[in-house]
Amino acid sequence: MSTMITDQDVLPYGEFLNEEHHAIREMVRDFATKEIAPIAAEVDREARFPIETFKKLGELDLLGLTVDPAYGGAGADYRSYVIAVEEIARACGSTGLSYAAHCSLGTNPIKLFGTEEQKQKYLPKLCTGETLGCWALTEPGTGSDAAAQKTTAKLVGDHYVLNGTKQFITNATHAKVSIIMAMTDQAAGKKGISSFIVEDGTPGFYVSKVEKKMGMRGSPTASLTMDDCKIPKANLIGNESEGYKQALQTLEGGRLSIAALAVGISQAAFDAALAYAKQRESFGQPIGKHQFIQGFLADMSTQISAARLMLYHAAWMKDHGKRVTLEGSQAKLYASEVSSKVTNLCVQIHGGYGYVEDFPAERFLRDAKLCEIGEGTSEIQRLVIARQLGL
Repeated sequence: MSTMITDQDVLPYGEFLNEEHHAIREMVRDFATKEIAPIAAEVDREARFPIETFKKLGELDLLGLTVDPAYGGAGADYRSYVIAVEEIARACGSTGLSYAAHCSLGTNPIKLFGTEEQKQKYLPKLCTGETLGCWALTEPGTGSDAAAQKTTAKLVGDHYVLNGTKQFITNATHAKVSIIMAMTDQAAGKKGISSFIVEDGTPGFYVSKVEKKMGMRGSPTASLTMDDCKIPKANLIGNESEGYKQALQTLEGGRLSIAALAVGISQAAFDAALAYAKQRESFGQPIGKHQFIQGFLADMSTQISAARLMLYHAAWMKDHGKRVTLEGSQAKLYASEVSSKVTNLCVQIHGGYGYVEDFPAERFLRDAKLCEIGEGTSEIQRLVIARQLGL
């Protein structure tokens, strides 16, 4: 005789998630629904960074979710973190992007590679939101070629002097702590890259351009310029020439956050499309009764579920001390491309209403596109995957 399995017997996503993960999801979703979603359209329309939201995220211990409690963090695992990104992005893509950039890029390198002094000095304020962080790798003219750094850092006495410009840096306008990649040995190529902490207000360090973007408008993107910027020698993260290796490890974890961002946006688009399909009528019945619309929604649901499972599997591997170069790139590639497909179908299901700002469908589509570009384009992900396959 067969036994029926109920929701009480098995948690969704099996061994990947436990009760604690579901509790974190419930808490973040509740906050995002009440505090983030109601202002998402305004944040996008006004291209406004919601600083008030980040103060509240700090109060909830979400800004330092994976940081050791010894430095003011919550000490949670990476699965908890990607769940948080997903739920925040479901409410607002812009907020999700800035949250992910602060945690994965602005905080994680100090947590992973910083000295004890650096951890004690910077991590507590990054965890509370008193300080926001950003990570500056990309430069004008380099794009996906991360090894082609032109920014230089020269040791002069007990200080480094930095010169150069970084482009497309998330959170740059509001960050009080910026992690800058620079060449300390230009002849060594990528093996000559080092990373540094530069504080806001340092002479010779300034925001030189703020971008006007297609989507993710509430997440500020700007250029940072260093003009004989002088920083203490103690602001070197790790040792000289370790920057490229640090960058690869940072991006490996960061790609999971972009996958989570894409899943969150996809889920929001699906939710909106499903609700619209149930209420909008044509030819005497809800459009959800038409087979074309049913097919769209079936594909959207299936693809989101597959992307989410890839994400949770990669995060589970990371939590168990395994490298996720392959799995992280696969999750990021698939989830980001699914997000573009799902949000495009969301617009299609809404018809003319999907093309106007009165409905969120067009915002979902604009926001989703960045997921195929940021932290390694889809083309770069395919190259990474191919190399992991031994090609």
